[in-house]
Amino acid sequence: MPELLADPEHKDIERELGRTGTMGLLQHLQELRSCIIHSLAAVGICFLGLWYYADKLLDYMIRPIKHALAANHLEAVVNYTSPTDPFNIKLKLGFIAGLFVACPYVLYQVWKFIAPGLFRHEKRFILPFLVLSVGLFLGGGFFGYRVVFPVALEFLIQQGKEMHAMITIDKYSSLFLSIIGGLAIIFEMPIVLGFAGMMGVVSPKFLFKHIRGAVLICVTAAAILSPTTDIMNLTIYSAPMVLLYVASIGVVWLVHPKQRRRRAEKRKNQDLQ
Repeated sequence: MPELLADPEHKDIERELGRTGTMGLLQHLQELRSCIIHSLAAVGICFLGLWYYADKLLDYMIRPIKHALAANHLEAVVNYTSPTDPFNIKLKLGFIAGLFVACPYVLYQVWKFIAPGLFRHEKRFILPFLVLSVGLFLGGGFFGYRVVFPVALEFLIQQGKEMHAMITIDKYSSLFLSIIGGLAIIFEMPIVLGFAGMMGVVSPKFLFKHIRGAVLICVTAAAILSPTTDIMNLTIYSAPMVLLYVASIGVVWLVHPKQRRRRAEKRKNQDLQ
């Protein structure tokens, strides 16, 4: 989106807030399309670059199940039932890995799309925004890979120790990618709610008032997304969601239009003095 022209000092706050109204709906849609195309292109380029490391990525993916099987004295082997399974899994894994690698650029495109709705002095927060959003996305995936997924596998394998395990790569990869990808997206909750707060859709008071319902929703979502039903795994899965929701209240307070308007008025008064 083209950079906004710098306003003269002490320009009216409401005029600055309404600046995005000069863009028509078609212009917004064209800018959105441009951001989506650039994001998909970045993911595609990263996917092609990571294809060379497909075998290593596959090894990282199946390592947790091998460890869980070996820990329960079972044969650490992953099977496939169709000749196309290994190739299809590498494609799927390469796309997800490409998304993780390209996430800084993808999130930068998100910033470009929303930047015109910000005050001039707020645009300097692009670096904290990128660091926070990228960190949360990668942190969610890492948390799923190192904490949630191993605990879930250990519990699940223990339930079938007396049986013969025949783990297929297609079922296993679906479970793996759903947990890792799901947690990476869930960890973006402060960013998503922050956008909603920035547009005035939600307020800190609204989020705090409905915190009990939010906790119930987080636990319910964890029960649906979690591969197991034990209390420990449910707690491991839902606790970060609740903490992220609480953190989101503070984020929404910072970016809500009322607070932004107050800060802008304060800055204007300081400049006039």
